Amino acid sequence: MIAEELINQMIPPLKIGDTAQKALQWMDEFRVNQLPVVNKNLYCGMVSEDLVYKHNNANATLGELDLLCTDVFVHHNQHFYDILRLSNLYNIQTIAVLDDEQHFLGVVTVQDVINAFASSVSMQEQGGILVFLIDKRDYSLTEISRLVESNNAKILSTYITDDKHDLHKLRITIKINTPDLNRIVATFERYNYRIVAQFQSHQYQEVERDRLDMFFKYLNI
Repeated sequence: MIAEELINQMIPPLKIGDTAQKALQWMDEFRVNQLPVVNKNLYCGMVSEDLVYKHNNANATLGELDLLCTDVFVHHNQHFYDILRLSNLYNIQTIAVLDDEQHFLGVVTVQDVINAFASSVSMQEQGGILVFLIDKRDYSLTEISRLVESNNAKILSTYITDDKHDLHKLRITIKINTPDLNRIVATFERYNYRIVAQFQSHQYQEVERDRLDMFFKYLNI
């Protein structure tokens, strides 16, 4: 999924000549903490509630404020992973989408991305999930896929993070298109992979909901 497919048509941009008071009203109406500001269809940056309150002048135009995230945006053909990366990096809820000529196309919210991800085939299809630890130098997705496919199964999605207890290791989560994991686990263990958890689909959905809740709390949404 790319950015232009996730644009939220219900959230319009503010104009550079709009007032801070209007920005607050729109943020309350659309239930977001930031809104994009444009000047003749060119992206100028984001205005936030904190920025307006800090300026302490409801009648000021947005052009008088030091707008946020003037260089933070995605292009229309970027993957939704880039949206999540920027939202996490800059602690923002709303990301502007621009075309190849830098014209403003719309915005994508973190909630839009989460909803799209949750409805994807890899999330909806039944299956099983394995979590294992591996040394970074030994990581090979090709090898992992080969071991799964040797048991007549397929990997639907992967999730890779550094292990918080050992920075030399990766924590690999894979979703597989079968709920019966016994043979696959035995194969991985035969090749000295350390399995640390396994889930059926309903268990995995609960884990993912917990992760999303933590992510929203981090972004203060």
